[in-house]
Amino acid sequence: MSSRRPAGLRPVWLAAGVLTVLVSVVLGLAFGSVSLPPGGVAVEMLNLIPGVRLNSGLTEREVAILTQLRLPRVVLGLIVGAMLAMAGAAYQGAFRNPLADPHLLGVAAGAGLAVTVVIVLGATAKGGTTELPIGVPMAGFAGALGAVALTWLLGAAGGRDRSPATLILAGVAVSAFLSAAQTYLLQRHVESLREVYSWLLGRLATAGWHDVLVVLPYAVITAAIVLAHRRELDVLTVGDAEATSLGLHPERSRYLLILAASLGSAAAVSVSGLIGFVGIIVPHTLRLLAGPSYRGLLPLSMLFGAAFLALTDLLARTMGGEAEIPIGVITAFLGAPFFVLVLRTSRAAPV
Repeated sequence: MSSRRPAGLRPVWLAAGVLTVLVSVVLGLAFGSVSLPPGGVAVEMLNLIPGVRLNSGLTEREVAILTQLRLPRVVLGLIVGAMLAMAGAAYQGAFRNPLADPHLLGVAAGAGLAVTVVIVLGATAKGGTTELPIGVPMAGFAGALGAVALTWLLGAAGGRDRSPATLILAGVAVSAFLSAAQTYLLQRHVESLREVYSWLLGRLATAGWHDVLVVLPYAVITAAIVLAHRRELDVLTVGDAEATSLGLHPERSRYLLILAASLGSAAAVSVSGLIGFVGIIVPHTLRLLAGPSYRGLLPLSMLFGAAFLALTDLLARTMGGEAEIPIGVITAFLGAPFFVLVLRTSRAAPV
């Protein structure tokens, strides 16, 4: 084994990540059903800084579109993308599995079942509805965390040892059970299919800053915990025995990271629906390009994950004409080929 320490966060990659985020924000704000000049958008964003007043050339109506409609959606996309990508990288390090992603422990299945229950109950109470009930985000959050807790308990059912392989198998079992329950509900309430699938396919539509304010505290807590333990993920890659000899408590560190990543994933899912593959596409691409060290991989995953989802949302809003394409459909089209790439490279590259 080489004694050379893995490279940390290199300034060139940090600068590239920040620049990519800025470009994605300007493009996401400039283009849509009404196109705005990117230069004017950039200037108007500078006007949000206290004390700065520049002439952007935008009309009052265009400024309203920019700040009241598009900006909350773009910011929400940045937060959700950052959380999903960082959670994916954390899962991959904790499980030492390049195919791990935020849905591994039943996050998607738990959120999907809880949201289905809320939508079905809401449609029954109102005699049918075309609007998502107001409790959908909270239901998604509670369902996702509940599924993770169930996976955790099931993983310990055979004894005290919660190995990564045991947790993965428990997550598969929990996901299968919850998905079956969701399918049964949908089969009994077919009138709610459209509303349920509009959420399951993922969306970033927001009527203001409410969703951003809901998810932001969880995003801050998750990022603080995971980034504070990024060096420990590098140590975990050498194996539990050697990590223990280096003074690390592998089991405690692993479960803290899993719980923090699950918290961020649940919060993201609650406001965006089920957007898959972000936690695989972004970390794995960065691992190939910028190196495997989690000291650099985690912050870069946040930056490029944020930009990736903002740009993907732009495609969802513009590719389908008047009918917006569900963002989960686009990420699935992009993410499916990555399974082939990961399988071909996972033996050659450390996780």
